[in-house]
Amino acid sequence: LLSLGCLLTVSCSSLVLKRRGKTEGEKKTYRQYSNGIRFSISDLSPPHSRLLKNLYRERAAISLFDALNESHSTASPAFSPEIITHVSRTLARFQSIANDFGVPPEHISVFATEAMRKASNAASMLDAILSESGLSVHVLAPEVETLFGAMGARSGFSAANGLFLDLGGGSVQMTYMNSDIPDYEVRAAQTGKSLPFGAAKLVKILENNNPEIKSTALDELKIGMHDAFSRLQQEFPLLRDTQVNPDSSGIDIYLCGGGFRGYGSILMHSDPIQPYPIPAVGAYTVKGSFFCQTSTMRKTNENEGKIFGMSKRRRKQFPAIATVVEALVSAIPRIRTVTFCSGGNREGALYMKLPLSIREARPLPLLHHGNDASAIILDTVVETIQSALPLNTDVLNIPTVLTLGLGPLFSSEIWSGSGEPSEANASFQLHHALNRDPSIPGFSHLARAILGLTLCFRWGATLGPIDQQLFISLQRLVQQANTEAVFWAGYIGEVARLLSQISPRMPKDQDQLRDTVR
Repeated sequence: LLSLGCLLTVSCSSLVLKRRGKTEGEKKTYRQYSNGIRFSISDLSPPHSRLLKNLYRERAAISLFDALNESHSTASPAFSPEIITHVSRTLARFQSIANDFGVPPEHISVFATEAMRKASNAASMLDAILSESGLSVHVLAPEVETLFGAMGARSGFSAANGLFLDLGGGSVQMTYMNSDIPDYEVRAAQTGKSLPFGAAKLVKILENNNPEIKSTALDELKIGMHDAFSRLQQEFPLLRDTQVNPDSSGIDIYLCGGGFRGYGSILMHSDPIQPYPIPAVGAYTVKGSFFCQTSTMRKTNENEGKIFGMSKRRRKQFPAIATVVEALVSAIPRIRTVTFCSGGNREGALYMKLPLSIREARPLPLLHHGNDASAIILDTVVETIQSALPLNTDVLNIPTVLTLGLGPLFSSEIWSGSGEPSEANASFQLHHALNRDPSIPGFSHLARAILGLTLCFRWGATLGPIDQQLFISLQRLVQQANTEAVFWAGYIGEVARLLSQISPRMPKDQDQLRDTVR
């Protein structure tokens, strides 16, 4: 495994770059770009490789998509010499940061997508980057881009079974993945479909004064969505079954890319639970019926004031984003749930570097304090808590810290800060669960809510008025998934509190805990 890896994507994703010595004129020039280049350094060392732990991340405000449009040539779009120089120097700077972190050159991967595929002078850009930084760039085929995007979204979950879409600046990709199917990632790449209707590109189409051009493009988008979904249904009978089987509740959809996350931010702003308790849109899940309310979301975007997670640029793009959503809804009659994913091409490329056995492992059980030796004790704590549950198989189907794979992490927090007042710990644990490990895969909003509630109960659940509002919102979120889940969060939290009372310090070994409880 790579002990330390650097990944750099020359793509069309929303970025911001802070550079020393930038003049005011340069600031104005670069601010017009909404998409750009992403750079990250990740730790893939075992035993926590599956967590794709991020060590450093930066984004540069250079939109290759916008740069091509400025060439004013639809037949042969090209990068300007200024853009080539700026990109090559930016990558050289990133390469020097990787050196500072001690990343071996052979562990650095650089890849490019849509804009580099279309540029007539892409070779000049690649040569300049190689000359300035020594880095070679891999220009991804659309199928590989679809694979990386889908696997990046898939990396955030223990298992995958659903439709995956990625909305970038220049294109939108659709594919189907079911981790129970052999070689599902290869089949996803082979059968995926890329449509040339990204958010930035569609904005220009909608702003076109020629109604015929606009109408033709929108028809192509709708037909493309229908054809892509029909093709996937032909390839995957399990997918077709979600639409034709009367006993099926529909398909689960996973969305990644800045455009779709913008739509998720509007949904979160309009969510029935207000104020919505978790700020990050990544891993936010809604029912299909709520997702389909595009008219309401359009009005919200037009009429509301400040909306968290939505920049001015993204709000300007929202009509285009909603148009893509409407085409998607039109193509898929039965949608059960929609989940917005924080992962994308970058996470997908990292994820594919891991062996299959590690890729398919559940991520959350790896997330706990301590070393391998203490992990054995934590497993004993989990077993002890499980022994306090009734022998009722229904409990296994209710989301709890145990069934979601959060047992080791929860157990490692039972004795944290034992010397502090219980009131302070309850509040701290409630907030910490919602904001901790923001880039860790597998941490759904439901998982964070249940962890926060259970830890809050462990520390007595004594909260001030402001935290009480958060506590109530989290309870409502959990009850949406299962009406009994709040009770079991309280029950497991009380069992953990009892353990901390009979054993005020974390046990040093398995036998100590068992003997103390006995």
